[in-house]
Amino acid sequence: MKNSSVLSSSISRRSALGSLVTGSTLFSGILSRMLKAGDAPAVGAVDPLAAKSAHFEPRAKRIIFLNMSGGVSHVDSFDYKPRLLKDHGEPYMVPEIMLNAFALNNRATEKYFKRPDWEFRQHGQSGLWISEMFPHVAACADDLCVINSMRTDHADHFQATLGMHTGSVTFPRPSMGSWLSYGLGSENRNLPAFMVIAPNLPYAGTQVWASDFLPGSHQGTLVSPGAEPIANIKRRQPVSALQEMEIGLTQSLNNFHLDAHPGDSNLQARIRSFETAFGMQMEAPEAMDLSRETDATLGLYGLERGSTKGFGWQCLVARRLAERGVRFVELIDTGASGNWDSHSDMAEHGKLARNVDKPIAGLLTDLKARGMLDDTLVIWATEFGRTPFNSKKDAKGREHHAEAFSVWMAGGGVKAGFCYGETDDHGCAVAKDEVHLHDFHATILHLMGLNHEKLTYRHGGRDYRLTDVAGDVVQSLFA
Repeated sequence: MKNSSVLSSSISRRSALGSLVTGSTLFSGILSRMLKAGDAPAVGAVDPLAAKSAHFEPRAKRIIFLNMSGGVSHVDSFDYKPRLLKDHGEPYMVPEIMLNAFALNNRATEKYFKRPDWEFRQHGQSGLWISEMFPHVAACADDLCVINSMRTDHADHFQATLGMHTGSVTFPRPSMGSWLSYGLGSENRNLPAFMVIAPNLPYAGTQVWASDFLPGSHQGTLVSPGAEPIANIKRRQPVSALQEMEIGLTQSLNNFHLDAHPGDSNLQARIRSFETAFGMQMEAPEAMDLSRETDATLGLYGLERGSTKGFGWQCLVARRLAERGVRFVELIDTGASGNWDSHSDMAEHGKLARNVDKPIAGLLTDLKARGMLDDTLVIWATEFGRTPFNSKKDAKGREHHAEAFSVWMAGGGVKAGFCYGETDDHGCAVAKDEVHLHDFHATILHLMGLNHEKLTYRHGGRDYRLTDVAGDVVQSLFA
């Protein structure tokens, strides 16, 4: 008897199809059409992940989005407010819009300023003010483009997380990564254009990487740090030739079905998902295999050899995916619990910062050394900030704050060692050069060569876009 490898090599797609018709009078007509079509794509078939041209010359080719879940305090990290030190414990009459961050039984107008829990210093030749909470990131100050004038539309985690990812704080919409996949397609047919590396589900759950009404092939692929980062990535068919035959047969059936349903984007997306999944079986395990990385590189990320968990692992895998053509990689440091939501004690921020500080600095340093930072846009963001005040003079924590917070970008055509926008003397509200969430998204798309007003999708009788009906590109951020 022939062994399985020899046997599998003798099996062709045509012979597999032929075996199906044995004894059947109903299948012969279908079979003849499938054999006649061969491997040609179905009539009307469109590859939703085919690479597309940008609207204009892009400054960045790819994005690595670092999402700090829970609401990082801007006045304890990147927005230095010496008046908070001076006025610690002094009363502040809170505007009604800011009281929404507090519980219904805790909305007395008079609150009290709370000083930062970390000291600030100027760093690098640029002199950017960064707190001691992020000592390693501070060493990269001359690469950062800090925005201290961000504002969003909601002070609850779920809605604000939706807003940061989809541009809408009220209704589910396609994620930013999905919009970029839809607008630009994929550079690597063996990997998704949009991947999310997260140890746990964040606020808003899978909607963070959902494609919503865009074709399903543009939704993000979840990678969970651990022994099996992508579920079911190992093929169950031990003989590769047999698997290829099965996929070829499936593709023939799919194309035959698509002939009868031309223009069905959901069907096209499902068909494309089979092809991507097969490619991922070959390329994704190698992309996540860190065994060939040097000790020096692992040390840069604070990663122990053999480890498959932690934010250092996430950052290094993100670099490897970016090298292999993944357009949008999102890293979520925690999840919907155990995150930066430090209501009771800001000391929790210190623990979370230690988890991400060195890996982020390692990522920036590594990208720069490899010549990738120039065309890779690294974004550090959170869903909102935290109040510069609280209900008691001795309060240890801070509440949600949507009226002002900080984010930063690096590489990808933005100014380096630059700070944009200002809040008032205490960090309560934007005082200069506000950057609304829609402006932020419009600017990101512009850096990737996309006009946010032209990147639209027809759904439910209207044209939708990431920036809804607003948004201005912040040209001042560009190098």
